Amino acid sequence: MLDKLKDIESRFEEINLQLSDPAVISNQEKYVALMKELNDISQIVKVYREYAEALKGIDDVYLMLKENSDDPDFKQMLQDELHELEDKKPVLEQKLKILLLPADPNDEKNVIIEIRGGAGGDEAALFASSLLRMYTMYAETKKWKTEILDINEIGIGGIKEVVFLISGNGAYSRFKYERGVHRVQRVPETESQGRIHTSTVTVAVLPEVEDVDVDINLNDVQVDTYRSSGAGGQHVNKTDSAIRLTHIPTGIVVACQDERSQHKNKEKAFKILRSKLYEMAQENQDKEIAQNRKSQVGTGDRSERIRTYNFPQGRVTDHRIGLTLYKIEAIMNGDLDDLMDALITEDQARKLSNQNG
Repeated sequence: MLDKLKDIESRFEEINLQLSDPAVISNQEKYVALMKELNDISQIVKVYREYAEALKGIDDVYLMLKENSDDPDFKQMLQDELHELEDKKPVLEQKLKILLLPADPNDEKNVIIEIRGGAGGDEAALFASSLLRMYTMYAETKKWKTEILDINEIGIGGIKEVVFLISGNGAYSRFKYERGVHRVQRVPETESQGRIHTSTVTVAVLPEVEDVDVDINLNDVQVDTYRSSGAGGQHVNKTDSAIRLTHIPTGIVVACQDERSQHKNKEKAFKILRSKLYEMAQENQDKEIAQNRKSQVGTGDRSERIRTYNFPQGRVTDHRIGLTLYKIEAIMNGDLDDLMDALITEDQARKLSNQNG
């Protein structure tokens, strides 16, 4: 590990030198690529230098203890410093091991999220609307932008399905663990007997991909136009602005009717289709690497029940890691960091264990 870290530090110094070269500064493409590489390794270098400093500090303290064995007060001060440095060393080692784990190439991307009401009829549609609000509020805390790509609403404020884009650095890295079945247990407003109902909502999470990531042959895509339907304002049902794309080789169907403009709907539909095709390719790759699948915390199967929101008890339980938090109101208002941080930590621990094993 230390040899690898020394190589990374050398590369860090090399990039810094290159970035001061006028020839590199004038080459925008090379400059941007080097800045990205520098950004990717800067945290590793920072922690490695802190670690190297701690190791040197331990050696220096041992040396001083040998030379000052007759002064009890000074010896006690050195021993206190030694304990502090020795406590720090394994913490920094663990940090470095995590930083050296292979990065998910999608982590820095924007994220496309699909929420669909499952079992439970109107109550499922209402909870789908609650999840959209929860994710939107979380994005706001991160200063990320949310854009609705397609939405199918029902009259009582619920959502049958919604597809939306969250744009922000690292958005996918936070939301990727949300994929799966979310279960809600609560008393619906329409329930006169006060009985608790259980409903489900399915969440799919896709990294947003660019044209260069997925090559779509337009001859493989059937494009249909139709009139928008459902709640949506005065323009609905007046023009054939809605778009449906069918990718013939895979059978994937994407519809978009949120915009007045047919051109904008088509652009958004292709954005979703690219991400779905990219996800399909990734899933096929993951299946070939079975060991990789074992090191993941429930990011793969959209039929997996991942979380329960129990309103009468005020709790949210994530079943993948056995975490229960009694702060359902805060969570529904976008306070998701405790959940997401715990899932990331568990995923890193599994990957480390898998790597060591």
